Amino acid sequence: MSPSLSRRTRPDCRVERELADLGYETVVGVDEVGRGAWAGPLTAGVACWDPDDRTRGVRDSKLLSPEQREVVAGRLSRRIPHGIGHVWPEEIDEIGMTSAMRLAVMRALANLEDGHGIVPDAAVMDGSYDFLAGVCPTRCVVKADLHCRSVATASVLAKVARDALMVDLSRSLAGEVEPFDFASNKGYPTPSHRRALRALGPSEIHRKSWAPARVALGRGEYPRGALVEDPVPALF
Repeated sequence: MSPSLSRRTRPDCRVERELADLGYETVVGVDEVGRGAWAGPLTAGVACWDPDDRTRGVRDSKLLSPEQREVVAGRLSRRIPHGIGHVWPEEIDEIGMTSAMRLAVMRALANLEDGHGIVPDAAVMDGSYDFLAGVCPTRCVVKADLHCRSVATASVLAKVARDALMVDLSRSLAGEVEPFDFASNKGYPTPSHRRALRALGPSEIHRKSWAPARVALGRGEYPRGALVEDPVPALF
């Protein structure tokens, strides 16, 4: 059965309703994409939960085809207040992935406030760690992008935004980047990406602190644990 039709892959709003019942009026879902890529930005999406939203096809972005994501994201972007935040490769190299994840979410929240005048009262975040400590109460849920509608919404919007950006970067840097096929692989590991990286070295949008780029540059692998901060436990 197609993911778009499967009841088992359809996220619900139980966590968001629990937070609303606790008195949090504006609840957002948070998710990031691009964490495992070798090149390009880390991108976070923040999407407001609307208990009346009935947009069809909302799923974890990984369960949708590119064509399905485009359709669903088009519907959501017109109906759901949201924000997108990017952290660029040179920033990831400088501050590490943990800090980059927090920065991406903070930029997405700033985009939400600038674009819609919305500051959330609580957030639902995918994963085990709270990257919004001190910003707002956060409920961390493992596989929230699969189970929580607001997080699935953020997942789809962030994925489509990042994919479009990688296609634009591939076009604008075609003379240098085309051998890496970023328009197709979006900066993620593929055999052709690995071969191009070994043959040509990293492009300007590769994460040069990451082992594949460091090896290509002759610097060896990155020291384990460097530039990674201790995660913050969830507030509740």
